[in-house]
Amino acid sequence: MALHLYIGNKNYSSWSFRPWIALKVANIPFEETVISLDAPDFKPRLLAISGTGKVPTLVDGEVKIWESLAILEYLAESFPLAGLWPTDPKARAHARAISNEMHAGFVPLRKHCPMNFWRPVTPRPANPEADANVKRIDAIWSDCRARFGKGGPFLFGTFTAADAMYAPIVSRFVTYAIEVSAPSRAYMDAMTSLPAWAEWKAAALKEEWVLAEDEVDWPTVLRA
Repeated sequence: MALHLYIGNKNYSSWSFRPWIALKVANIPFEETVISLDAPDFKPRLLAISGTGKVPTLVDGEVKIWESLAILEYLAESFPLAGLWPTDPKARAHARAISNEMHAGFVPLRKHCPMNFWRPVTPRPANPEADANVKRIDAIWSDCRARFGKGGPFLFGTFTAADAMYAPIVSRFVTYAIEVSAPSRAYMDAMTSLPAWAEWKAAALKEEWVLAEDEVDWPTVLRA
């Protein structure tokens, strides 16, 4: 199995971050191609492999998977020993539910606080809709840690696809100095302490592409 992951800018592409960090933490070998979100040939290059022209896209021989959550599901099935979903059925069902909630929701927060590793850590003015998203995410994290977090510092103890789905949110909360509960803060510390996190961040800070903030995280155009 020779996996190839096509992703957008590491500084900005939150959806690309999800399968990438899952692959890294699970020690699954893969190759990557980074395409700037504002590259003139972005759409044509992605349309040739994904059919949607979006990132991320995973290619495994003749198999092509777009949509970050679908990629994570494929990886979990292809590499069962990686433990990308909890083994307990109840925990696994909950992990899938919160992952789908992340995939489909929290648009106000994503728009108000785009992922940007270059941005100095500074709070943003209050936004009621984004603040409501923050409260919901804080509740999700705290609940997961309390109910399923034994055995490790992540949402379900060990690192799972659910953690991969929420990785860009952790980045946003750090960048915009968003206040969360103590359990959520400890969870964020565990995520940002991952070697894979440091690797992604280091690569993001070396990128020379600069995108206007209002062009970042285009949910209806480039999200997958």
